[in-house]
Amino acid sequence: MYQRYFGLRENPFNVNPDPRYLYLTRQTQESLAGLTYGIQNRKGFILLTGEVGTGKTTLLNRLLDWLRGERVATAFIFNSRLDVTQLFDFMMAEFEIPCESRDKSHVLMRLNHWLLDRYRAGETAVLIVDEAQNLSSELLEEIRLLTNLETSTEKLLQIVLTGQPELEERLKLPELRQLRQRVTLRCQTAPLTLEETFGYIAERLRIAGANCEPIFSKEAIQAVHTYSRGIPRVVNLLCEHSLINAYVESLRPVPAHLVEEVAREFQLDEIEPTSRMDQESRRGRGATTQALLRNLDELLGQMRQMNMMSSFERKP
Repeated sequence: MYQRYFGLRENPFNVNPDPRYLYLTRQTQESLAGLTYGIQNRKGFILLTGEVGTGKTTLLNRLLDWLRGERVATAFIFNSRLDVTQLFDFMMAEFEIPCESRDKSHVLMRLNHWLLDRYRAGETAVLIVDEAQNLSSELLEEIRLLTNLETSTEKLLQIVLTGQPELEERLKLPELRQLRQRVTLRCQTAPLTLEETFGYIAERLRIAGANCEPIFSKEAIQAVHTYSRGIPRVVNLLCEHSLINAYVESLRPVPAHLVEEVAREFQLDEIEPTSRMDQESRRGRGATTQALLRNLDELLGQMRQMNMMSSFERKP
């Protein structure tokens, strides 16, 4: 709708985790490098954690693109509400391993033979489990036991567990200490700094086809960072709706007051904004961030529809 007005080929702030739009901050680069290094060197268990909305799934999709390019067999489990049998069914289907029986011992034997064949051929297999903070302790233990599939020197199956910071807290439980001890690499995603927010918005606009003319004013980007608290998902939301409103009112570049209006519509002004990271208050911010995103989930569909309708009514 607004793409032509701003000279864009596509929507630069789509909420889908498109790996083309992964913005490589220093933190993201380190995490991506850690994931690829751990997989290439058969480190076994790798942990990726980060607050909701900070780009974990987009990062995973970039990793999956790389794995497919390297022809690495990959099983991606995105539904953490599974029981043990369903986990194995899903994993075997993702790896495309035929198995005549659903008996656990038979499945493990078939998986082990398949992994050994790949190992002898110099190939790797990777299991990625998203939203792992929701896994039961029983399921986490079953995943840990998969690392027992190994040679005398290397792990046959590389496992990436990804989730919110609660996953780190779960791993501190006494019953999960064996799993915690097997984590060889820890990677994280984090909110954007103000400088990174400027770069993030500019890069997404560039990929979407923007030319050199400014689309957001400097003050607007500062407002986006303030109300989003540097969370990429919220940055996308504020930018998208600000572009829609700017198109409706024939404004370019997008002024700060339109960002503030969108923030009020989504009740982001009710949460005290911040423009910098405070490591000592991370837990408090985590709870605030989750509350913020819950509000967005409730309002997103309604507000998007309202903005779309308003644009058609108000645009001559």
